[in-house]
Amino acid sequence: MQPNTKNRILILGRGFIGSRIKQELGGEFFSGRIRTLSQAERDILRYSPKVLINSVGFIGRNVDDCELDKDKALMANTFIPIILAEVALRHGIKLVHISSGCIYHYDYERDKPIREEKTPDFFGLYYSRTKIYCEKALEVLAKNFPILIARIRVPLDNRPHPKNILDKLIQYKKSVVTIPNSVTYIPDFIKAIKHLIKINARGIYNVVNKGALRYPELLEVYKKYALGFEYKTIDFKKLKMVRTNLVMSTSKLEKSGFRVRDIHEVLEECVKEYIKY
Repeated sequence: MQPNTKNRILILGRGFIGSRIKQELGGEFFSGRIRTLSQAERDILRYSPKVLINSVGFIGRNVDDCELDKDKALMANTFIPIILAEVALRHGIKLVHISSGCIYHYDYERDKPIREEKTPDFFGLYYSRTKIYCEKALEVLAKNFPILIARIRVPLDNRPHPKNILDKLIQYKKSVVTIPNSVTYIPDFIKAIKHLIKINARGIYNVVNKGALRYPELLEVYKKYALGFEYKTIDFKKLKMVRTNLVMSTSKLEKSGFRVRDIHEVLEECVKEYIKY
């Protein structure tokens, strides 16, 4: 099937984030796989895109799967975005790369919400390293080319999906941690991406909601609508898992002219919509 060359937004990645972007912003999915620069350049130009949104990434069931398939993780999380950046800058295409905030250590007693200019310093997970490799390369290019790096954290959506943190918490109801974390509410994320494309934003932006969420706060709202639901909390240290827990600053996104809602402001709205599905 021939691509629709009238469509100016081309989306790579048909997963959780890519599918939600297409539902809300329209555009067209890229059909094919990225293997080499020449092949990517040829296939992408067939769509004549104005904006290229990259939501390709590999996590697996969770970030531990990246340790089991390092080649796949490195290709998806590092090499493909760099190939796309080269195609985009050669042909004047806007690149929007969906990145991650899971690249920092965070001390809740000493650290302030992490701003975009802080150098990534979390290397304990292979997943995080692949994200850092890519982001540092794109950050340098963004100084001279129209490249936007949108960092998200712990996606929360108003509809069910295995990658939605609400789905995960309902499943893990006997081991819910209470550490506050930055969260990206997907409906707000979509609006933010639309805004940042419109103003031709470049560089790194933390695209999360303001404040920090303790997961029991979300589940308490869910309990109001899911009668009989119960959960138990657990000390994160008892899980003995290597993970990033952190709070990110939204000041740069707010200064761009976008109204960033507090995460607690969206919980009721999110759950009410979620239970309709």
